Parts: sequence; structure tokens; C-alpha cells
Amino acid sequence: MHVERQKIRQTFWEYFLLTVSTLILVVGVYLFKFPNHFSFGGVTGIAVVLSAVMPATPGNITFLINMILLLFGFLFLGKEAGIKTVYVSVLTSVGLSVAELLFPMKHPLTDEPVLELIFAIVLPAFSAAIFFNMGASGGGTDIVAMILKKYTKLNIGTALFIVDLGIVIAACFVFDAQTGLCSLCGLLAKSLVIDGVIENINLCKYFTIICDNPQPICDFITNELGRSATIQHAEGAYRHNEKTVIITITKRSQAVELRNFIRKTQPGAFIAITNSSEIIGKGFRGFN
Repeated sequence: MHVERQKIRQTFWEYFLLTVSTLILVVGVYLFKFPNHFSFGGVTGIAVVLSAVMPATPGNITFLINMILLLFGFLFLGKEAGIKTVYVSVLTSVGLSVAELLFPMKHPLTDEPVLELIFAIVLPAFSAAIFFNMGASGGGTDIVAMILKKYTKLNIGTALFIVDLGIVIAACFVFDAQTGLCSLCGLLAKSLVIDGVIENINLCKYFTIICDNPQPICDFITNELGRSATIQHAEGAYRHNEKTVIITITKRSQAVELRNFIRKTQPGAFIAITNSSEIIGKGFRGFN
């Protein structure tokens, strides 16, 4: 019963995060991307270009394309399309269509295109990073990538970049050079922001502690921080006296507690702290 409650609580928390992240995505796209005709890739980029040559709004075009791609996802991928991706994709499409009905925008929010470009990049990229970190995606062209990955030997990153670049070039012809160049900057910056956000979300601290009395430190790690550690027996190179090496990994907030505890109780201990965002194992990522 307790395990079931934990699963329900975990599922609720995941979908709460997905919902909030999707709303951030909708705000970034609708307030900053659509009014400025920024077209740096994805379904929303296609919608911006098509809305200029078709009698339809970007939100409605986004909804239509996403539904078509979801259908293809189920046909070619089956359950691999993922319920989280379906949820995000539908919520994004509905959110954009509702925003167009409730808050129609005839012009950009400000007269500073560079400022709006920054928000048009950061908000959707931040959302995308959370999606990817939770095993989901925003749907759209990500579904195309999943289909290509399954049925071809193409480099998916390169294929998607070429598609996105094609959208940017189309924006140059449909709108103007300034819009096209801004879209190109957005395309180049988007992946950097996503990578940076994912790395910061998963950032952990790797401790290598060399000391004479390891037990108090190990007790603090296991009892106070709820982590584990590996102990190695070593010998000092200068005096050849016995030393103990403790290796442990903590979250960022726990790292401060551990560092302060060691400095207070064993000021002579040697501590090396490094950053890592790829920790795979129990208590971290990728453990089944």
C-alpha cells in the first residue's frame, strides 16, 4: 500500500512538473516567438512560416501538425511515442489555441526584438530541458526524430538541424532578413541552453576525502545525508603513514553540509570536490 502511494505521489509530481513546464513553453512561444515571426525550428517554427501564407493562426497550425505527427508516432512507434510526450504535445497545442482566443496579439509585446528573442529562446529551451530530463519531449519534430532513429541509420541530430535550418531559410523569404537572422541565432542558441539547463538540473558533487578518522564522516554521510560512500585504505607518499580515502557523491545542497562538517570536525582532512552531471546508479539516474 505504501509503495502504491509513493508511485501515485511520484506520478502526480511528474505530471505537475510537465504541466508547469508546458505552460512556460506556451508563454515563451505565444508571447515572444509568434508575434515576432521567429522560426527557429520545431512545429511552432513551421507554424510561424505557414501562418504567413495560409489563412490560419500559428496556434491552430501547431495543433493540426502536432495531431498529425502524434498519429504517425502511434502508427510507426506504437507505445514508444510515450504517454508523457502525448500529454505535453496535446497540452501545448490546446494551450496555444486557447491563448489566441483569450489574449489575441496583433504586435510584439515590446519594441526590443533582441530582448524578445532571448525570452523566445530561454523559456521554450528551459521547458524542453525539463521534458528531456523526465523522459518526455514536446512532441512535434521529436516524433519525426524517433521514427528516423527506428527505421534509418541517419544521424538524428544532423537531420533535425537540417530541417530546422530549412525552416529558418524559409523565414528569410517569407518575412525579412532581420527575422531570418534572429531565427538563425535562436536555432544556434537553443541547443546550448537546453544542454546547460539539463546539466545544471543534474549537477552533483563528487567528493574525494583523505583523512585519519573516517568513521564520523561516514556516519554523517549515511545518517544525516542519507547517502553512501566507498572507503579505501591508502598510504601517504611523504611520511608513509596510513590514510583513509572516502569517495561519495551528493546533491549540491548536501555538498555544503558535508564540506562544513568536515572542516569543523576534521580541519586537517584533505577534500577534493568536482562537478558531475552524469551520475548513474542507485539514488541518482538510470537505476532500475
